Amino acid sequence: MMEEFRIDALYVRQSIDKKDSISIESQLDFCKYETRGGACEEYVDRGFSGKNTNRPAFEQMMKAVEGGKIKRVIVYKLDRISRSILDFANMMETFQKYNVEFVSSTEKFDTSTPIGRAMLNICIVFAQLERETIQKRVSDAYYSRSQKGFYMGGRVPYGFKLEKTIIEGIHTSRFVPDDFKALQVKKMFQWYTEADTSLGEIQRRLCAESTDGVVKNWCTARISEILRNPIYVKADMDIYNFFKLQGAILVNPPSEYIGMNGAFLYKGRNADGTKKKQYDLVGREVVLAPHAGIIDSATWLRCRLKLINNRQAARTNKAKRTWLAGKMKCKKCGYAYVTIKNINGMRYFQCSGARYAIKCAGIGKTIYADQMEEYIYSEMQSMLAKLEYLSPEKSNQNNSVVVPYQIEIADKDKEIELLLDKLAFANPTLVDYINKRIKKLDEDKKALSEKIMQISSSNPEKNIEKITSYIDKWDVISIDDKQKIVDILIKVIYIGEEAIEIEWNI
Repeated sequence: MMEEFRIDALYVRQSIDKKDSISIESQLDFCKYETRGGACEEYVDRGFSGKNTNRPAFEQMMKAVEGGKIKRVIVYKLDRISRSILDFANMMETFQKYNVEFVSSTEKFDTSTPIGRAMLNICIVFAQLERETIQKRVSDAYYSRSQKGFYMGGRVPYGFKLEKTIIEGIHTSRFVPDDFKALQVKKMFQWYTEADTSLGEIQRRLCAESTDGVVKNWCTARISEILRNPIYVKADMDIYNFFKLQGAILVNPPSEYIGMNGAFLYKGRNADGTKKKQYDLVGREVVLAPHAGIIDSATWLRCRLKLINNRQAARTNKAKRTWLAGKMKCKKCGYAYVTIKNINGMRYFQCSGARYAIKCAGIGKTIYADQMEEYIYSEMQSMLAKLEYLSPEKSNQNNSVVVPYQIEIADKDKEIELLLDKLAFANPTLVDYINKRIKKLDEDKKALSEKIMQISSSNPEKNIEKITSYIDKWDVISIDDKQKIVDILIKVIYIGEEAIEIEWNI
């Protein structure tokens, strides 16, 4: 009796409406022919892929099957209902459980016979193969277009807008500066090159300048993302060498890095699928973009290196409880003083030689960190009050002026390593060439090192007002900034039983 109340289900699906694809209406006509005028229910999914079963009409039909309302499921073609072997197998298992027949109107499958079921499985294998082939073709096309600098969609970076263009005869888009936003980006880079400017300070300045219609809710994460993005840089050989040394894959040859174009940074075709950290450039692909950059390479590199250095400093400072870390030493044993917290949360200094029972008994008194910091702070104020100018600061090897030379030296070291690896398999002629080339690279390295030494030895004296301005706002600056000031002013602090001795750098 129940068989009389069961009807046919006509399932049709279309991903997108294209001229060369069969329409929903045509699919229904084919399916209705199989019913011979009998009762049926139509289930239509428009705009859904067959790669999975997350389709509203399909799910509704399966509920009707499980409810005992369906006797046959009719489709125009097998791939209309599924392109996945696993999904198809699960579907057929459900059909068999509820005694539902499956009919493909154009392929004429009879699921009541073993050969019919086998043919269905074979067809679904090819349907899945076709889908994966299409995906691979789309992926290859995307990769090929990205290597040529085509606009690949997605959010337009802040500071730019889109402009229609033609590259190699293909219509696409490229970035052009949005006057006001591009000016904001330039300000960010310029501000961040200042030694005492943090991401938080840039955020406050941008929010203070915001007007109606302009982004107001700036955050340091977004500012950092902008400062790291090579889309803004005028890519020259310094940029090429930076990314090469970071392990990135440079798609364009060095000769194209002429200091004009921005650059796209892609994940990389052979990426393992894991989400890399934002600073990890190994295996990432750098492609020159068709648009002009808006930030000179020296400024971009200064900002990028400052971000890297600040990140490393932040990671190092996690374990530090004082801005005097690394400066205090025991007068008796020479070991460093470390910061300890007692059970009440009070910070105090202790000789590491005494703490680990190495060879020191300590000075026999407790040195509270708050009191010591207050004393050293007052001593720095007194010292600055006596001086008009600081002595020349020691050369900073991370100074942006010497960075290009450092990159060149590292690049030449890498080339020397590669040449040495080839020596074992080289013939006499090639050995002679390699030796000459290595000699030339060594000479170039020496010349570059001399330039770095000249720059490092010619640092101008710093104005005392610069340091004093930090001292005056000591309570509000970060522990990192405090340590930088201490590094400039103080060489070491010796803690003795009778006195505290400060060796100054000035």
